Order: sequence, then C-alpha cells, then structure tokens
Amino acid sequence: MAGIRVLRAYAQEESDVARFRELNEEYIEKNRSLIRVWGLFYPALEVLMGLVYVIVLWTGGREVAAGNISIGSFVAFNVYMGQLSWPMIALGWVVNLHQRGTASLGRLHRVLSEQPEIADLPAESIPRVEAAGPAARAVALDNKSNGRGEVRGGAIELRNLSFSYNGRPMLRNIDLTIPAGSTLAIVGPTGSGKSTLANLIPRLYDALPETLYLDGVEVRRYQLAVLRRMIGFVPQETFLFSETIRENIAFGVEEASDEQVRQAAEIAGLLGDIEGFPKGFDTLVGERGITLSGGQKQRTAIARAVLRDPRVLILDDALSSVDTYTEEQILNRLQNVLRGRTSILISHRISTVRGADQIIVLQNGEIVERGTHAELIERGTYYPELYQKQLLEEELERA
Repeated sequence: MAGIRVLRAYAQEESDVARFRELNEEYIEKNRSLIRVWGLFYPALEVLMGLVYVIVLWTGGREVAAGNISIGSFVAFNVYMGQLSWPMIALGWVVNLHQRGTASLGRLHRVLSEQPEIADLPAESIPRVEAAGPAARAVALDNKSNGRGEVRGGAIELRNLSFSYNGRPMLRNIDLTIPAGSTLAIVGPTGSGKSTLANLIPRLYDALPETLYLDGVEVRRYQLAVLRRMIGFVPQETFLFSETIRENIAFGVEEASDEQVRQAAEIAGLLGDIEGFPKGFDTLVGERGITLSGGQKQRTAIARAVLRDPRVLILDDALSSVDTYTEEQILNRLQNVLRGRTSILISHRISTVRGADQIIVLQNGEIVERGTHAELIERGTYYPELYQKQLLEEELERA
C-alpha cells in the first residue's frame, strides 16, 4: 500500500496482485493443514476416551465377577476417571499454550532487549553534560556580535574525521572548522558523503572518538537528548506524520503558539499554500504527507526545524523539490533565521549556497575545494564547472 503510486506508475498492479495472491494461497494452505490436524485431534480424543471406558468396563467387570473388587469400588473408579478426563485435557491445552507463548515471548524479548548502537556514554565514565537555557546549552557561551547578530554558540570542529559504513569508506581525513554563527555550504556529486557528514553531527551515525566537537566539547560527551535539542535537521527524505499541518510543524515544541507556527510557515514559504487549503492549518496531511506535494512537504519540514529555534540548523538538500523562484523567496526569509546561528546547507544548486561564509566541495569522501563563492569561481575546478552548467540551464529555461 505504501508503494501504490509506484506500482500504478509502472503498471505493475496485476503482477503485484498475483504475488499477493500467492502469499494468500500459501497462508490458506497452511491454515488448512492446521484445520486437518485439529479435525483429526478431537475425534481421535473421543475415540481414545471411549476405548478407555470399554477397556475399564471389560477388565473391571471381570474383576467384580471374580470377587477381586467390590462393585462400589468399581463404580467409584469410573466416576474418578470421568472427573479426571477434562483436567488431563486441559493440562495438554495449557502445555500447548505455554509452548506457543514461549516462542512468541522469545521473539519479543529479542526486540525489546536489543540495545541501540548509538547511546549515551555510561554516567560513571563520562561527565554528564546538562542543558542550559532555551537552546539547551551544554557549555558556557560567550555571546558576540560578529556583525551577524547575537552568536548563540554552535561552533563545530572536525579533526581528521574518517567514517566507514558497512566497511565502505564514506569520509576520509576531514579537517574542518565551522565558527559559531557562520554558514557552511557543502556541494559535491551524488555519493560523495555530504549527507553522511550531516548525519554525524546529531549522532545519527557515530563518529570515531575525538574527531567531532560542538562548542569545544566532543559530541559523544553530550547526552543524546540534549545534543539533538540543539540541532534543527531537515533530511533529504522528508517524513510527515498523519496529523494536521499545525501538529507536524509544531512537532517537538509542545508549547508552540499559533502565531509561532504561522510565522515558521511563513519563513518556509508555506503560508500561502496553507491558506489555500479548506481547513488551513487543521488540514490532515495523510500518511507520510501523501496529500502534499514534494515541495510542500519539504517546506513543512523546514518550518518544523525553524520553529525549534536551534543552535545549529542543518538543511540537507531541503530545497530540491521547489522551483528556483520559490527557493529564492525561502532563502530571503531564512536570512534572519540563519543570522547568529551555525548553519549547514547541503545542495546541488549554486543559488542555494553562494551566500555561505564557507563552501566546501566533497568528492569521494574528501574535501577537494574550499572557500567562498568568489574564491571557488576563481580557482576551483568542480565548483565553477557546476556553476556554468547551472547558469546555462537557467538561460535555456528563460529562453
């Protein structure tokens, strides 16, 4: 059901229904086998009980006739045997239930006892880092102006960081400093490690010890809840819950007012779309946001991240599903949001990253170029080539 659009787009309904029918037929056949077993079990049980009574009557009758036992003892034996038959059947039933329950409990136990690979370090081995203030600060911050407004901390440092996923090297020897309150942009070909680098900061993946620092503190020293409250993250694959637009935007901010939700939607360029919906902010978006377009889902995720008022804001290709005009409007509104907080923009569009304080180009998990937009245009290789291609595409679109 989740992939129904893809099935219909590729006209695979019949083949998928056939596979579904095979699964159903297999399920039916297994149930028939079970029914046949149960169908034999109860008649066999009744036959066995009848045979037992016949044997007891035959043997007991002969013993009574021979005078070895009294008729009263024989009758009492039959009564006791009749009274014990149901408890013995029930005992077998309980043993069956116990075996089935033990098997189910074993499966549940394997799931419930599974420990996450990424977790807080033991309290006795590492000092606890507490949140402080609305931005969940874990270290004392020196608020500076820097010409960008109040700097709220969020300096990020990567020291010779390398990372492998399932044995495959994704990042190699990354040395990078992102000053607090500045904006870093990351560009590069698909598969170069851009998203992996972004995922390391909120510890969605775990970097090696002493390679990744936030405000001078190694990220592993933060409690996960504290670290992730400091970060607003918009991933490539936007996920929305089957709730209203208001609840999706306010997710994670329990005391958000209607005005704050509205302002976040306006910054993300979503307010006009919402006002066009019959129920406005109370519109249900459906499972995974199925009733919204790709661009609307991305803008909802941006509004959700903006409303958190994070110390670090990460936008991982968050404007890929909007047109260039909408992108420019969103970036203009985001200027005030980016000012004074550390921001990381990942994009394939030069128009998204050209205003960043620092731009790096990743290729094969390594930084091959770094600088400002002007510096990279002047002495870069991949970056100016990408810029020229996108300028040509824009000219062709205008033509």
